[in-house]
Amino acid sequence: MIRSSEIFVGALALIGSACALSKPIAFANGTTVMVEYGAGTMQEAQIFYAPQYNYSVGGGHVEFDSDVTYARLNYLLHRWNLESAQANVFVWGGAGGATGNTFSGTEFTVNAGAQADYETRRVYASLKTDLQKANAFSIRVDTLQLGIAPYEHEYNQIATWFVVQARKYTDDIHHGTEVAALLRLFKGGAWIEAGITNGGKLQAMAMFNF
Repeated sequence: MIRSSEIFVGALALIGSACALSKPIAFANGTTVMVEYGAGTMQEAQIFYAPQYNYSVGGGHVEFDSDVTYARLNYLLHRWNLESAQANVFVWGGAGGATGNTFSGTEFTVNAGAQADYETRRVYASLKTDLQKANAFSIRVDTLQLGIAPYEHEYNQIATWFVVQARKYTDDIHHGTEVAALLRLFKGGAWIEAGITNGGKLQAMAMFNF
């Protein structure tokens, strides 16, 4: 006979598997690879390895007006495992180097940020801020995402989400707030989303956990 506690643990595992896709830390002994493309704003690639469930290490490369390559540590500050939902707070920090058209040589850069999110199998919300700072520039990207799933998926099924994203860039990368409508699909450890911004430009991301 299956006990209620076993059902509860199983439900948390299912939710955690789904939620892990959109986080800087997937799962213990897991690797996350992410690429993101924003036409006219930014392109970024990242890879992280998590020795434990609560932190991961790795690095990335992001292109704005300046190009930054960095190493970074991500840390799970707190997690709430609810009966049918999960919420998380992550923080991260790192350092690297940058080149650009407005300064010569390579600038030392600091990367810092945080993310708070909440997800059920039908509703998703995330708020993230990410800063790249050097003597020659300071670029911060603030991102709010709100999503809804038209059906509850199982882990071995394709999950479908309709997501609205609002993003604010500093350093004159984009004037005002950029809004995008995105279609998000994922199954197992593979995730892809794509859509159009209010300026008619492509916004896309792919992520793989293994």
